[in-house]
Amino acid sequence: MDVLGIDEAGRGSVLGPLVIAGVIVPEKMDIVLERMGVKDSKRLTPNRRTILSRKLKKMFEYDLVVISAQDIDNLRADGINLNEIERIGMEKILSNLNPEKAIVDAVDIKAERFQNKLANDTGVNVVAEHKADDNYIEVSAASIIAKQERDAHIAEINKDYIKMGGIGSGYPSDPITKKFLTNFTYDEMPDFVRKSWATVEKMKNSQ
Repeated sequence: MDVLGIDEAGRGSVLGPLVIAGVIVPEKMDIVLERMGVKDSKRLTPNRRTILSRKLKKMFEYDLVVISAQDIDNLRADGINLNEIERIGMEKILSNLNPEKAIVDAVDIKAERFQNKLANDTGVNVVAEHKADDNYIEVSAASIIAKQERDAHIAEINKDYIKMGGIGSGYPSDPITKKFLTNFTYDEMPDFVRKSWATVEKMKNSQ
C-alpha cells in the first residue's frame, strides 16, 4: 500500500510562512529511504536536507501548502487557531493526493481527536501520532521537504535585510530575530511578520 506522509515546518515561527508538505511513498520503498539517510528533518544539516529534498521531489509524488504570515494572522483574527489552520492545510493535501492511507504528525494534544477529524472530513484512512516525523519514514520525508521549502522562503526574505543584520531563523527565541523585530514599530512590521504572535503583540503594548 502506498502511504502519504504529512508534516509541517514553521509552526512556532514569528517570521515567514507555515509550510505543510505531503509525500506519497510507494510500498516497499521504505528501505530505499532508509539507505538514503531519510530521518526527521531536525536531525539533518541544512545542506543534507536540501540534497534529500531535491531527491525526494524527483522520486515521489508530493504536494505543498504554504500559508503566509498574513494569512495566519487573518485566520487567527477570525477565531481559527493554529491547530485548525494546520488541519485545513493537511486536508488540502489529503484531498489533492487522495491516498489509500496517510500518516500525519498530530498537532492536537489529543492525537486521536485530530486523527478522527481528518479522517471524517476527507474519507481517508488517517493515522495521526505525536512524533510521527521520528517514527515513520514517510513523515520524515515530508518533514524534509517542508523544512527545506520553509528555509528557502526565509533565505529569500533574508536577502533584503542583510544590511540590518539579517532576520535569523524566524523563531522568537533567536536573538537575531528578536533584534530584527526591534527595528520596527508594530504598525511598520513587514508583511512576513506574524503580528498576532505574542512576541509582537508585547511590542505593540509597550509602544
